[in-house]
Amino acid sequence: MTQPCSLVNAKIVFIGAGPGQADLITVRGSRILAQAHVVLYDALSDEALRDLAPQASWIDVGKRGFSGKEGSDFNGQTRINQLLVEQSLAVGAIHGENGLVVRLKGGDPSLFGRLEEELHVLYDAGIPCEVVPGVTSALAAAAATQRPLTRRGTGRSVAFTTAMTRTGDLQCGLGPGERADTEVFYMAGRQLEPLSKGLLEASWPAETTVSVVSRAGWPDMRHSMHTVGTLGRASEIHAGRPTLVIVGTGATDIPEQPLTHIALCGEGRSA
Repeated sequence: MTQPCSLVNAKIVFIGAGPGQADLITVRGSRILAQAHVVLYDALSDEALRDLAPQASWIDVGKRGFSGKEGSDFNGQTRINQLLVEQSLAVGAIHGENGLVVRLKGGDPSLFGRLEEELHVLYDAGIPCEVVPGVTSALAAAAATQRPLTRRGTGRSVAFTTAMTRTGDLQCGLGPGERADTEVFYMAGRQLEPLSKGLLEASWPAETTVSVVSRAGWPDMRHSMHTVGTLGRASEIHAGRPTLVIVGTGATDIPEQPLTHIALCGEGRSA
């Protein structure tokens, strides 16, 4: 007689779905997704991804921004944490160690994906887990606009910052007197005018080039060019859309003349 598997936890795999359309998921991600029994998915995931796992039960756990109510986002994440444990136990009871629950996240799970909180829950519950990386929207924006985030000799550093926090505070970069050659601001759509002011206060020159991209990775992507001083004007173009702001070297056009040679440290010095 077969013994019940009620005390066996199914494995949970976090998969980065990529920044937009379903074909931007990685090969490894799609292969594991196809084996899932249950999928907990984010709001920014392409519905076409369901075709990769038609046998799975799909549960929408997506959150879009912050509702503005005290504790609302916290409670939403708490429910997701509970579902991870509940679904691991439920799938394990049926499929044993072969059970698989996928936590499908937009972009890359490790970048502004609340991954740390969810991993803590699984560690505490003793649930086996794995993380499969995905393409983040900043890379999709750089690819679509053909503006590399790093540049040989001029763009050696990139900083990723969320423009919003749970308390509603604006984040304007690394800190007083510190900045990367290229700074990328996620979730910036509602903060463009304040972000412009904050960047000026952080000593970014008003004429610094800014690239604004909304819905990167989707067919209806929008792209507009601004400066730090005129960034607020982008609000009319990107209103109500998931928006990235790229500031500095990575926002600029590719030079008409290619960089054929850049001196290395010590090169050109007399013996």
